[in-house]
Amino acid sequence: MEKRTDKNSYTIIFAIGMVVIVGSLLAFAASSLQPNISENKRLEKQQNILYAMGVNENDESSATFVSTDVVAEKFDKYITKQLVIEGNKQTEDENAYLIDIKKEKAAAKDPSYTRRLPLFIGEKDGNTFYIAPIRGKGLWDAIWAYVAMDENMVVQGAYFDHKGETPGLGANIKQRFFMDDFIGENLKSNGVFKGITVAKGNADPKNNDKTDNEVDAIAGATITGDGVTAMIKSDLKLYEPYFNTLKNNN
Repeated sequence: MEKRTDKNSYTIIFAIGMVVIVGSLLAFAASSLQPNISENKRLEKQQNILYAMGVNENDESSATFVSTDVVAEKFDKYITKQLVIEGNKQTEDENAYLIDIKKEKAAAKDPSYTRRLPLFIGEKDGNTFYIAPIRGKGLWDAIWAYVAMDENMVVQGAYFDHKGETPGLGANIKQRFFMDDFIGENLKSNGVFKGITVAKGNADPKNNDKTDNEVDAIAGATITGDGVTAMIKSDLKLYEPYFNTLKNNN
């Protein structure tokens, strides 16, 4: 019997078959690669946290993480404690760095939900660092950061990143010239949390004044800068009660 391959039914059956085959192959590939993807995400988070507290391989201008070959070892060396803060409760958790900030922020829209806030405590050169992850919205998509502070909420280092900001403009939040400006900035003013504003009209472009709660904006990236300002003010403020307890205990 002659097979008719010019019929619509043949075309539809062929297309369905190809979709099933390709879909199955993609599902198998995704399943096979999932352990590697999860491991890479874990290492990346460790790199981000370490970078913020100054454990990195930076040269004079570029931002460079410690390599994946040694990041786990250095994370264990420099991060002495991981906390999960839930309201007034603080719990040690060695996997706090795996908490999904995006999901926690979404869940916190429900007033009855107590958001889990991871905080990483590191020791380096005799100094103690408190590193908090934060997340916000840029011009096109998500932006996030890891901010290292001392006990007075003075920034000691930061790492910013983004999902889809404009190259050469908003994407520059992950460049050294922007991130380094935050070092030494005080999140408080006269004992009250104020955050840090990425200011377009900042009268201190060289960032010599560390008490004005401002850093210079990136030219052409106003909305991304506003997103950075907003996530610092909203997310880091949540940690203020914890830092107040540090003062009360000293």
